[in-house]
Amino acid sequence: MAELLSKTKDSVVEALSQATAAVSLDSTAQPTSYCVDEASGNDSTGDGSPSSPYKTVAGAFIARGESITALVRQAKEEGESWEPASASAVKKAKKLYTQHQTKLARQEELKKKDELEGAAKRAAEAKKLEDAKAVILEEPTTPATKIKIKQAVEKRGERVRIFGWVHRLRQQGAMIFIVLRDGTGFLQCVLTGKLPQTFDALTLTLESSIQITGTINELPEGKTAVDNHELSADWFSVVGKAPGGDEAFLNKVSEDRAPDLLADARHLVIRGETVSSTLKVRAALLQSFRAAYASLGLLEVTPPCMVQTQVEGGSTLFAFDYYGEQAYLTQSSQLYLETCLPSLGDVFCVAESFRAEKSHTRRHLSEYTHVEAELAFLTFEELLEHIEEVICRTIDGVLADPKTKALIDSLWPEGESFTPPSRPFMRMDYRDAIKYCNEHNITRPGPDGTDGPHVVGDDIAEAAERKMTDQIGKPIFLINFPKEIKSFYMARIPGDEGFTESVDLLMPNVGEIVGGSMRMSGLDELMEAYKHEGIDPTPYYWYTDQRKYGTTPHGGYGLGLERLLAWLLNRFTVRETQLYPRYTGRCKP
Repeated sequence: MAELLSKTKDSVVEALSQATAAVSLDSTAQPTSYCVDEASGNDSTGDGSPSSPYKTVAGAFIARGESITALVRQAKEEGESWEPASASAVKKAKKLYTQHQTKLARQEELKKKDELEGAAKRAAEAKKLEDAKAVILEEPTTPATKIKIKQAVEKRGERVRIFGWVHRLRQQGAMIFIVLRDGTGFLQCVLTGKLPQTFDALTLTLESSIQITGTINELPEGKTAVDNHELSADWFSVVGKAPGGDEAFLNKVSEDRAPDLLADARHLVIRGETVSSTLKVRAALLQSFRAAYASLGLLEVTPPCMVQTQVEGGSTLFAFDYYGEQAYLTQSSQLYLETCLPSLGDVFCVAESFRAEKSHTRRHLSEYTHVEAELAFLTFEELLEHIEEVICRTIDGVLADPKTKALIDSLWPEGESFTPPSRPFMRMDYRDAIKYCNEHNITRPGPDGTDGPHVVGDDIAEAAERKMTDQIGKPIFLINFPKEIKSFYMARIPGDEGFTESVDLLMPNVGEIVGGSMRMSGLDELMEAYKHEGIDPTPYYWYTDQRKYGTTPHGGYGLGLERLLAWLLNRFTVRETQLYPRYTGRCKP
């Protein structure tokens, strides 16, 4: 074996030595023979040495030129050797080499042609832009009424002036089409005649702000545009030009950008139709909530956001120094609403609440809009009926407006739409929910990492709760939770004091959107609840006084507006339903 390897090595050395004998002794000279091995070679990474050969003779010619000698590995009885390629192999390789060179020459020719044509095109465009600077638009003297786009239909046939942002831009022949946006709607505008020849028209970019005058006309049959009309412009000017190139709007908010970068550019993202439609529905929903409460006789109040008490547990409090005292951002306005009952009657508020909960689920936010209400002199069943009435009346009010209904429909996938809930909402006792989960193999994670059945006393996890709700497929009042997993102030069920008169309203595809309960009305039981939870009652003196100065049966609830919107608009996460969402690690812009 040793003798065989020695002969193989000698033959390689001898072949290479003979092939390079004619090379001068100049150290910069290149070899004229290169190795080729179809089995182990690589035309892309090989360098022609025995340890890194080319794969084909053609590959060697392409890399080194057709005048080289290609040495092909040959296997013989006495071992392996490197020998010149056969004449037929060289002939075939030279043909492939010639084709390759022809292809390269053609590519180079096309490249030069493109460069010349590109230079000529750029020169023509530069001249066109330079000539455009000489095109001056004189504003017509005919009076123009300043309007918002939402007034466009009623102003058809009149000369109007509109301010807005370029939402879409398209050049078609000698005309330029602009879809203008002003927040109240969209309007197609067409520039003709001298207008598209101006420097401002030729360099117009998306999101530039402009003012434009002209006449709004209904479109003839066969043509389409928003509201079936368009503005035939007779003059326009740029108010604020948006950048192009790398800074262009679409480069900042393209769908393939990372979520964090889109969150950083939220101030631009909200200009898109999806987000702006979501925010418009949000505004309509808030308006409808207020109308529903007013029709039910509740008064709106505005509680403080800086507090010195907790409602939902100390672990989720945002703490800060308040002139040398410990204070927190409110988790809920409930306690303050309760104090209003004796003087203002049933009340509600729409306010921000804050939870320092390091949760990354699709339904959690660190700051959210909390719709809360408190009502006096009612039973638990009446509280449930009230929540159901408010939800349904609010949703009906939103859907009654055709424009809002159209926005909602546009946010659902094609072929699907929002279905209003039917009444009455399903009532499910907490203990029945535990039974349902176990019967339908909806498990809970155990302390050892393995899943197991639910037991009474569990705080049913979000995923399990949502899975149950999605299976049932309709709103559920989940009621009567154990006292150990609910807040200290919740009233106990008479005769079943281990459980509370409490409720979570669960919606398909979202889960819990409302949490509420009857409140403790007795002074002694409230003081005992403070003690049981280890809460110092001193800072709560004003809340405790409600049980001393004319206590009443009363109850209330809090609704997460963003969760309701996610249900209404089929959004995957509540982050999509807020103007500037705040969640773990995100407090900008």
